[in-house]
Amino acid sequence: MQMPETPERPETPVPAATPVRKGSNAFRFVLPGIVLLSLLLMWYFISYINLFPAYALPSPGAVFKSFIEEVVAGRLISDIIASLWRVGVGFVISAVLGIPVGLWLGQHLYARQAFVPILNFFRFLSPLAWIPFAILWFHIGDKPAVFLIFMATFFPLVLATMSAVATIPSIYFRVAQDYNYKGIELLTKVTFPAVTPQVITALRVSYGIAWVVIVAAEMVGCQDGLGYGIWEARNGLRLDSAVCYMIIIGLLGMGIDRLLAQLTKLPNVRWGYER
Repeated sequence: MQMPETPERPETPVPAATPVRKGSNAFRFVLPGIVLLSLLLMWYFISYINLFPAYALPSPGAVFKSFIEEVVAGRLISDIIASLWRVGVGFVISAVLGIPVGLWLGQHLYARQAFVPILNFFRFLSPLAWIPFAILWFHIGDKPAVFLIFMATFFPLVLATMSAVATIPSIYFRVAQDYNYKGIELLTKVTFPAVTPQVITALRVSYGIAWVVIVAAEMVGCQDGLGYGIWEARNGLRLDSAVCYMIIIGLLGMGIDRLLAQLTKLPNVRWGYER
């Protein structure tokens, strides 16, 4: 007796993977440009209808005129160089010291338990609270500003690096034991490559903190720089010049942040940012 033939099931087609749609380069520039243009038009309209007095909110034209004056006089260029120098020195010192300390703490449990409360205490302490001490210890000039930047960025960098090391999967270290990795070899081939994406993110965040602190530090501890330029414009009731300096600060901050963001495209780091 023949069994009835079982009809063959039609093969279910496997849906093709939907390609990830990436925004075109045109939209990457057009959309922010539209937002920027809208803000400029709103600013111009508020100035045109005199919603605020001219001394309280300068017009875009007045700010542009002030920008030309500052560039021609050479003050703006010298202030930019002074601020970039202070931020660069303080930030580099903080990174050179903070990242190794964070790597060491991340690998030693008892050290973390001993030092983390102190690190958190100084992290939550506003760096601006150190201004009187910075002036008394280092007087007026570059040194107090560099010190304040260091105090503002060192502790967040240490804690971020330490947390990244402490969360490395243990399987990484078990495999490293199989290859007999120890000491510097373990650090350079396992630990540091595993935390580099998080460290780069921490560097970008800390750099933003440094750029905020330098403005406040230069207002009281320096005689040049972008922060000092805003303070001087405030004392002279030149808000058009103050807005000019504010725009320069924002543009410089964005530009250097984009430079730091290029580190995420390195072949050995890109894996930490892929989605």
